[in-house]
Amino acid sequence: MADEQDIDLTNDRPVYVIGGGPGGLAAAAALREHGIRAVVLEKSESVGASWRRHYDRLHLHTTRKLSGLPGLAMPRSFGRWVSRDDVIRYLEKYAEFHELEIVTGVEVSRIEQSGSGWLLHATGGRQLTGRAVVVATGFNHTPRLPDWPGRDTYTGQLLHAGEYRNAAPYAGKDVLVVGVGNTGAEIAVDLVEGGAARVRLAVRTIPHIVRRSTAGWPAQRTGILVRRLPVRLVDRAGGIMSRISVPDLTEQGLPRPDTGLYSRVREGAIPVQDVGLIDAVRSGTVEPVAALESFDDGKAVLADGTRISPDTVIAATGYRRALEDLVGHLNVLDERGRPLTHGRRTPAPGLYFTGFTNPISGMFRELAIDARKIAKALSKG
Repeated sequence: MADEQDIDLTNDRPVYVIGGGPGGLAAAAALREHGIRAVVLEKSESVGASWRRHYDRLHLHTTRKLSGLPGLAMPRSFGRWVSRDDVIRYLEKYAEFHELEIVTGVEVSRIEQSGSGWLLHATGGRQLTGRAVVVATGFNHTPRLPDWPGRDTYTGQLLHAGEYRNAAPYAGKDVLVVGVGNTGAEIAVDLVEGGAARVRLAVRTIPHIVRRSTAGWPAQRTGILVRRLPVRLVDRAGGIMSRISVPDLTEQGLPRPDTGLYSRVREGAIPVQDVGLIDAVRSGTVEPVAALESFDDGKAVLADGTRISPDTVIAATGYRRALEDLVGHLNVLDERGRPLTHGRRTPAPGLYFTGFTNPISGMFRELAIDARKIAKALSKG
């Protein structure tokens, strides 16, 4: 790994890979395997920057065997469900093992077509020219904190889930977690186990909840198997499996969703993998409540009109891809700011995207597949 002083960034028009997370590293390794020079540009000072910011207890929800990137399996010593710290160790080792060319401290602000290649505007007024560009800046790029009415009147602590590390600062406190995706669900459980006095979970859309593993069979493998089946069929099968494996939590405020699991996945909503939420809701230690609508006179106002006064509000409200400034002018994003294509498919010759989907078959697995396809496509160019 080097800073911007150590590498000639403009030598022989390399493929530039923007982002030193798992997607960018995988793409660079696959390109190197095909004999293509790839330079990874990472704005922070180390690889895996987003993983370093995640909360302490996070583990991959996908199995170790199905989460390795091209050319290097994850060590067996990491166990079946790989911890955040081990993911970081793996990414560091991955970059070293593949001898990747990584330049830290360089942020790319804008990409433009330039003749048969691409021009990148980067830190310090640099202009870099490459034969192709792989954009891998990440699914969790910029925290999205809703501008709730009256937000400035709230006198407690308000933070985005991206700032949450562990439960220690919230022991003995009343906490409202907003959002019941995987992050919100896991933080709520972490707070309970860490001694928070009260934990409420604000739910706008009832989630599908699946067991991470059933009788040793991981949910990820099911996700892989059903990806190409008809949506209606998977919805029906998912409903049956849910009734068998997940108890009815209606009385505790978390009824079964009235839409199909795979229909929701196709809309971008990934099911919640249970790492303790079911038991916490059943026992009453995590209390589902209505969605947060606003703040008023220092209180949180929920969608059903309830007014509560938590000490802390943690917003597990997701992230933006934040690609508009980088590539928005190229007409390669949809109305939600997501790339129109990913993997080997390209919206403009020599421009590729990876890591901007959240598939039920596993993020790391799909990053590995995308990396190999991108490298294969560029090797033919």
